[in-house]
Amino acid sequence: VQLVESGGGSVQVGGSLRLSCAASGYTYSGYCMGWVRQAPGKDPEGVAIIDSDGLTRYVDSVKGRFTISKDYAKNTLYLQMDNVRLDDSARYYCAADPSCDWITTKPDYRGQGTQVTVSS
Repeated sequence: VQLVESGGGSVQVGGSLRLSCAASGYTYSGYCMGWVRQAPGKDPEGVAIIDSDGLTRYVDSVKGRFTISKDYAKNTLYLQMDNVRLDDSARYYCAADPSCDWITTKPDYRGQGTQVTVSS
């Protein structure tokens, strides 16, 4: 099983990015999927999750700005990031686990991450 993130980069405050996570070796069906970010010196933070029924949850700091979605046909998870802020700068990881409870701390699968840097 492999999760490969892409789409990170540098963006100015107020701008947008779309992160992608392509999965190989398994299908998203039946798994909880999520995006987790980690800034230097900080603990991992669960940003957004989407469960096997398509229900989504977001950390308060990104509500109304970020949107998580998945394309079953392409086996790809997305994170649309709009109106980004300086404190959104972090490495963003895609994660998958049968249970949403473990997405942030101990997912069965996690990618290598993609860096997002927000500047003023």
